[in-house]
Amino acid sequence: MTLSELEPGEIGIVKEFTDLEMSVKLMEMGCLPGESITVSRIAPMGDPMAIKVSGYQLSLRKFEASTIILQ
Repeated sequence: MTLSELEPGEIGIVKEFTDLEMSVKLMEMGCLPGESITVSRIAPMGDPMAIKVSGYQLSLRKFEASTIILQ
């Protein structure tokens, strides 16, 4: 399952990434393997989505969220 498949209020734990280049960017923002991610809200058209990770809010596009594989 990927982060882009979660609905608001659902929680996932980062397992790995599918895109090496994108993973560097995401890890710099706190999306590290083992971290808990909560989907806060999703925009009306489905993109972007607001998540809570490492104690702060982050906004990701669906494409970016789809590169995060959850446990």
